Amino acid sequence: MTDDSSTLGDDVLGALMAELTEVEKGGDDTAGKVMPFTFGQDSFASADRLSGLERMAERLARHLRGVLEPFARGKVQVTAERHHTERFDSWRAGLPSFTSLSLYRLRPLKGGLLVVVEPDFVTAMVDAFYGGSGLAAKRGREFTPTEERLLGRLTDGVIEGVVSVWGDIAPLSPTFVSRETNAAYASLVRADEPVVVQRFVVTPGTGRSAIVSIIYPLAALRPYEGQLAAKVHADHGPADGEWRARMAQALTQVQLPVRSVLARPELTVAQLMALKVGDVIPITLAPRIPLIVANRRLAYGTIGEQEGRAALMIEQVEQGQ
Repeated sequence: MTDDSSTLGDDVLGALMAELTEVEKGGDDTAGKVMPFTFGQDSFASADRLSGLERMAERLARHLRGVLEPFARGKVQVTAERHHTERFDSWRAGLPSFTSLSLYRLRPLKGGLLVVVEPDFVTAMVDAFYGGSGLAAKRGREFTPTEERLLGRLTDGVIEGVVSVWGDIAPLSPTFVSRETNAAYASLVRADEPVVVQRFVVTPGTGRSAIVSIIYPLAALRPYEGQLAAKVHADHGPADGEWRARMAQALTQVQLPVRSVLARPELTVAQLMALKVGDVIPITLAPRIPLIVANRRLAYGTIGEQEGRAALMIEQVEQGQ
């Protein structure tokens, strides 16, 4: 015997089945729209959002010339290529099995930074530094102790340049972490995370061109995208009005050398060589004497006397001063 109050009527069962059918149809329509999502990995940053890296790369290229020329014993040309973004595993797959990867920490940037140098270039710099042609080719699978020392000085110089060009955005504190020669052991971020690759083509005067690369984790640059995209970085000092007042006050206290030329006589070399004590050089005073400040004529005047001292009375001030 059944309890009629606990059973569902035919009309109720029909309504429930209709709703279930609609849900199933709706699920079929929306199933293709569901996509996996990982927070922080939505997309790579566009070139515009990291445009400041290009300006910084131009300054860094000039710094690298100063770092490399003492090793190359001559002029070195350094050209910065346009940076690009790719997955870390894709970038690592393109590396040769033997290379130089130096890992540094740059606080407060998150993660680390890799400096990548081609082994043949390190050998060539050692050869040039000790008087060779700079055309030596890398042999073997390990760096010599001399190459290790030069490589350390080279990568430290690169990091000094990075810290310098970042000075307008954030003060960085560098720390050397490790150096690897096997690309498979290169660890900076997870394999699927994006990195920003900044490459420099280095061409010594008597050697072959080589590539020096700097690898940033994209996640480390995201907090600074606004500043990297700005053409002019904000000054974190005092407000404009206060700064202008202080600068104007400071400028009024700057001392400049002021001079006046009374005459410009001319003598031959023979007369100069024959000069002796007691000789008299005749001069003709001009009617107006120039007042010169920092090699520019500021005014004209006449020579006179005031309170027992020679003096210059200003009669005309140059226009545009």
